[in-house]
Order: sequence, then structure tokens, then C-alpha cells
Amino acid sequence: MSHPESDALASASDEVKLAVDLIYLFETHGIAPNTALAALKIVEADLMRKANEQD
Repeated sequence: MSHPESDALASASDEVKLAVDLIYLFETHGIAPNTALAALKIVEADLMRKANEQD
């Protein structure tokens, strides 16, 4: 028998799946929320730079 949560995740967008994976990573490694947010800002800046280079 499947769980509704796993069914919902299976049909979720790639963005949602990645977000769930990241949240799991942060939580399982005991990363403080403020540390995770700071890291995400760095990641966002890097990805924005790469996206702009592709244009």
C-alpha cells in the first residue's frame, strides 16, 4: 500500500522534489536554518551567474 505523501511527491515537479531533497539533507546533517539560508544565497548567486552566461 502506498502513502499519499509519496504519491504526491512522485507526481511533483522537479523543483519540489529537489526542495524536499535539500530539506532532508539539511535536517539529516543537523544544519542550522540560518546556515542553510546563507548557503542557499551563495548557491543562488552562483546559479544566477551560470544562467546569465548561458543567455
